Amino acid sequence: MNIEDYRTFCLSLPAATESFPFGDDTLVMKVKDKIFTLASLTPFSFNVKCNPEHAQELREQYTDVLPGYHMSKVHWNTVLISGTIPDKQLEGWIKDSYDLIISKLPKKDQLELQSSI
Repeated sequence: MNIEDYRTFCLSLPAATESFPFGDDTLVMKVKDKIFTLASLTPFSFNVKCNPEHAQELREQYTDVLPGYHMSKVHWNTVLISGTIPDKQLEGWIKDSYDLIISKLPKKDQLELQSSI
């Protein structure tokens, strides 16, 4: 996965938006003003939200998955992009993070997103 593949996949998710609120080197993806992933452009890596048990399991299973850089180490992982993890797996983690953020939104926002799918 490269940064363009990452960006394209993230923006394919309903109501996803992008911005650079932390500077030119950090691409932030949000849904309903809530971050679901953010990427460092140089070198390319990204953070995803996970439930705490799953976050720890991924860190134990993959050497390229670390506790979230500048994020809650309990809920966020940083994924280093070295080519060892298949793109479909990376996309699955991004989608899981998106779904986790959606699940915490107010019901009104959840229903609005479901109707746009």
